[in-house]
Amino acid sequence: MRHETVVVIGGLSGLGRAVAERAAAEGARVIALGRRAAPADLSKQIETATLDITDEAAVERFFSKLGALDHLVVTSGPVIDSFKLGDLDINAAKDAFDVKVFGQLRAAKQAARYIAKTGSITLTSGLLARKAMPGTLVKATMNAAIESMGKILAKELAPVRVNVVSPGMVETGMWGEMPEAERKAMAAKVGSGLPVGRVGQTGDLAQAYWLVMTNGFMTGAVVDVNGGGLL
Repeated sequence: MRHETVVVIGGLSGLGRAVAERAAAEGARVIALGRRAAPADLSKQIETATLDITDEAAVERFFSKLGALDHLVVTSGPVIDSFKLGDLDINAAKDAFDVKVFGQLRAAKQAARYIAKTGSITLTSGLLARKAMPGTLVKATMNAAIESMGKILAKELAPVRVNVVSPGMVETGMWGEMPEAERKAMAAKVGSGLPVGRVGQTGDLAQAYWLVMTNGFMTGAVVDVNGGGLL
């Protein structure tokens, strides 16, 4: 991985930031992208740029300008509330799909033109892809679509490896805006119901992304990192 180029879309916060920092610590050249400005405390080893993953022309320009790369990781996803069918806002659902499903598809499409044959693409789904819960229709179908996408692309883009990491409940900004005390209370409540007794941390997930990036015999895999949440 040393001296290889890793692009992390969603890499300025949360899971993506943890992945970017892990790759940089291992000696990779890392470019982290997101819709907002880079945080002031981000490692200076990491290059940054702004990118709207819903803008295909912008995604195409970025990869065209960058040129050769070795690994792409996409962790971008919307913060969306849970609604049962009768209360569902279809337009909001379309917007969410445009970020998480079509956004990851745009990134994979454009990166595939430049990625090394020994490289990898890692997408991000979520536990709800395979855990049926009322009110999670949009989240579940988005994540299930990404898991199918990863398997198909693993065949279409071979020998480039394509995998999907499926997080469970992780203590990040993806929970939306809430006071820190409320966040900790929610984490404790959810974690108490998991076999491991806690929710995930970004470092837990960074290890999984690192695994699929560096293991040359993994492709078409969906890697669950959820503390036993599917049991």
